[in-house]
Amino acid sequence: MSRASSAALALATTLLATACATGGVATDPAKSTSVDVDVPSIRHPADETPQWWFRDGAAQAAQRGAMGGHAKNVILFVGDGMSLTTVAAARILDGQRKGGPGENNRLSWENFPATALSKTYNTDSQTPDSAGTMSAMATGVKTRAGVLSIGQQPMRRDCAGAQAVPMLTLWELAAGRGFATGVVTTTRVTHATPGATFTHSADRNWENDTELTDEAKAAGCIDIARQLVETRFGNGPDVLMGGGRKNFMPVSERDPEYDDKVGERLDGRDLIAQWKQRHPGGTYVWNAQQLADAPSSGPLLGLFEPDHMQFSADRPRDGAGEPTLAEMTRTAIARLKQNDKGFVLLVEGGRIDHAHHYGNAYRALTDTIALSEAVQAAVDATSAQDTLILVTADHSHTLSFVGYPKRGNPILDKVRGGSGEDDGIGDYALDQLGLPYTTLNYSNGPGYVGASAQQPEGPKRFQHTVSGVQIPKKGRPDLRNVDTQDPDYLQEALVPTASESHGGDDVGIWARGPGSDAVRGSVEQNTIFHFLLQSMPALRAELCEAGDCDGNGVPVTLPEPGKFRE
Repeated sequence: MSRASSAALALATTLLATACATGGVATDPAKSTSVDVDVPSIRHPADETPQWWFRDGAAQAAQRGAMGGHAKNVILFVGDGMSLTTVAAARILDGQRKGGPGENNRLSWENFPATALSKTYNTDSQTPDSAGTMSAMATGVKTRAGVLSIGQQPMRRDCAGAQAVPMLTLWELAAGRGFATGVVTTTRVTHATPGATFTHSADRNWENDTELTDEAKAAGCIDIARQLVETRFGNGPDVLMGGGRKNFMPVSERDPEYDDKVGERLDGRDLIAQWKQRHPGGTYVWNAQQLADAPSSGPLLGLFEPDHMQFSADRPRDGAGEPTLAEMTRTAIARLKQNDKGFVLLVEGGRIDHAHHYGNAYRALTDTIALSEAVQAAVDATSAQDTLILVTADHSHTLSFVGYPKRGNPILDKVRGGSGEDDGIGDYALDQLGLPYTTLNYSNGPGYVGASAQQPEGPKRFQHTVSGVQIPKKGRPDLRNVDTQDPDYLQEALVPTASESHGGDDVGIWARGPGSDAVRGSVEQNTIFHFLLQSMPALRAELCEAGDCDGNGVPVTLPEPGKFRE
C-alpha cells in the first residue's frame, strides 16, 4: 500500500471513529435544534397580515435552529444603508489605510462565523425605507414604508389607523419585563431606525410636536420624542444616545452648544427635564467630556447635537466634542451589563445612509469603518458564550464597484487597470470616449455632472443641494487632474436626482454568539427579530407565559402590547 493510501485510510478511520462517538452521523447544532412551525399558504400581497408575517418569521428562525440559542444578551448593529458594495469598498479602504492592498482585509464582523442574506422590501415598496425595515427587525412583522412599528393595514399618516395596530417591539418587551435596554445611534434618536424601538407612528417624520398634522393631533397621536420619554414599557431605554436635542427642547430654550439654535417644540415641553424627573438617578450629557465624566451606573441620556451627529470624518472638528460610535457602544454595554437579567441593545451607524444620499462615498465608507470599530468594541466587551451579536443593514444603496482596477488600486481613485476582461494592466482605464473613470459610482444622485443652480458643469463637491439641473454640454469631465480621493468629491451619478436613492437588493447579516448557527440562507428581514428573540430563552419565556407560544415553546402568536405595559 502506498504512503498516500495509508494516510487516506488513517483519515477515514479517524472520521469513522468520530462519527460513531457522536451517534454515527456528523452533527449540526442548528439542525439538531430545528423546530418546524406550520405557516399557512397565502396570496401575496392580498392576504398578508401582521399575524401571518410574525408566524412566518418565527418559522424561518425556528427551522434554522434559533431555539437552540442560550443568550443572556443580544446586540443588534444596523449599518443604515450599508449595502454589500459598501461593505466591500469600506473593507478595502480600511485595509489600505493600514498599509495593505485592502482586498484581503476584514471588517470586524467579517470574522463572525455565521452569515445570511436579508430581503428588505416593504409591504408596499420594492425598494424600502429605514422606517419600514427597522420596524420589521424590531417587531418581527413587515410593514409599509414610512411608518414605525405598526401593522401594514393603515396608510401612512393615518393616525387613527396606526393607533389600532401597534406592534410590540423587542425593546418594549424587554423593558416591560425588567431587562436592560439601550438605543445608540449617530442620527437623531427620534430618526427612523432608533425610533422604531420604543415608538409607534403613522409617519416617521412626526419627530416633534410641530411636525404632527392637525388631524393627527386631533386623533390623539403624539410625537416620537415624547413617546420615547413617556413610554409605558418599563422606564424606557436605560441608555439612549445620539443626536436630536432640538426635538426634546422648547423653542424658548437656547441650545447649549450653538448660540444661534433653539429647541423646536412649540408645546412648551422640556423633555430633557421630563426625562430627568422620571430617572432621578440618571445622567444627562451633551458632549464627549461629560460622557467620560458621567457616573458608571444608572440611566443615561446623551444628546450630542441638535440634529444628527457629525459624520465620523467631520467629528474631530466639532467644537464641543462628540464621542465616537465605539465609545458610545462601550459605555452602553458597561451600564447594561449591570442588569442580572440581561439586555437588548441597538447600535446604529446611521450616517452611512446620509453620506450615500449626498453622493459622497468617502463619508459613507469612513462611517462604515467607524461601525466596524464599534462592533469590535462590543466583541471585546462581551463573551460569545452569553451574548449574541448580529450585524446587518436595513437596506442598500446604488453605489457601484466598476471596471477592472488592479490589485491594491486606491478604492476612491480612478480605475488603473482595464475596462474589459481581456485588457492589459496599464495606466488609467478609459471609457469609449477616451476618459478615465472612478471605481465607485452611483446610479443616481447629486453627483450628476451637468450644471445645477448651485455648482457648475463638471465634478461636484459635498454638500450639493441640487436644483435647476441641466444636461451637460461637454459630456463627461476629464478626471485626470481631479482628486477623486478628496473627502468632498462626489462620485459621478448616471441619473440626476436631488438625493441618491436606496437600492432594493439584499443586504448581509453576520452573527456570532449563542443562536448564531441559525443565521444562514436567505431570509425575510422580519426574521431577524425572531433570531434575536428565540436565541434569548429568558425573554421568549415572557411571551410563552402570556400564551403566545406553540407546544414547542416557539413564540408564534402576535403579542398584544397592552400585556407588557406598566
